[in-house]
Amino acid sequence: MAIMTKNPIEFVREVRAEVARVNWPSRRETMITTTMVFIFVVIAALFFLVADKIIAFVIKLLLGVS
Repeated sequence: MAIMTKNPIEFVREVRAEVARVNWPSRRETMITTTMVFIFVVIAALFFLVADKIIAFVIKLLLGVS
């Protein structure tokens, strides 16, 4: 496999051209998505907390541990 070497200036030009084509989200879209992520993290944390408590209760019941 041959390694292609490029002129650093040409590489920077290509990177800038590629970045210009990216469809960046607006500030509003970013805030909405971030808020949704935090909400789902809280929901997942609560779910796993409840599931852990239920499993611990059942195991204590089965093993007779106080």
